[in-house]
Amino acid sequence: MNILDTKSLKKHYGKGENLVKAVDGVDLSIEEGKFVAIVGSSGSGKSTLLHMMGGLDRPTEGKVYIDGKDIHSMNDESLAIFRRRKVGFVFQSYNLIPVLNVWENITLPIEFDLKIVDKEFIKELMKTLNIYDKKSALPNQLSGGQQQRVAIARALATRPAIILADEPTGNLDSKTSLEVVNLLKQSVRKYHQTLVMITHDEKLAQMADRIVRIEDGKIKVGESC
Repeated sequence: MNILDTKSLKKHYGKGENLVKAVDGVDLSIEEGKFVAIVGSSGSGKSTLLHMMGGLDRPTEGKVYIDGKDIHSMNDESLAIFRRRKVGFVFQSYNLIPVLNVWENITLPIEFDLKIVDKEFIKELMKTLNIYDKKSALPNQLSGGQQQRVAIARALATRPAIILADEPTGNLDSKTSLEVVNLLKQSVRKYHQTLVMITHDEKLAQMADRIVRIEDGKIKVGESC
């Protein structure tokens, strides 16, 4: 069963001679429970594609379906609620709130949704990611790898159907990058989720169940395996 599908997805900027086809007619299906790496050089359109897949950016044309729902047919408010409940995001820049401690950063999306925090689940999640002993620390008291683990825990905390990770190891050294992707992979498998990761690192991409290559806004024919 597919958890995510894109149909003739396009994102164009400008007009005439200044027209930029960042994403140009992408058809992609992602099976539930899989780890998919989307690989491409800088400017290939991979981050734009991911942002449209997660509802952070609206397409010029085309459709995105998550769990069978056409997400871009929703208004902004409905899309924000759907995104908060169904999609977890992990970014290169961590995006942690500096005045909140680790526990508060992780549980923030749950509280935004006015839901009761499952403290045992969050505790188990933090132990899986080896950050439970840092629960009271502020982000500036953590290493880059630890901050990214907090960002991963926050993405997993709402138990979304799909995790979208945009260059999640871009600010980390190679050893920490491998550790973080391993933890991300283990976590989504443990909690029965789907992971789509953008990366330019071939070594990290090889850890995925499937690699999709994008170039000039298009999926390379024969390069999705």
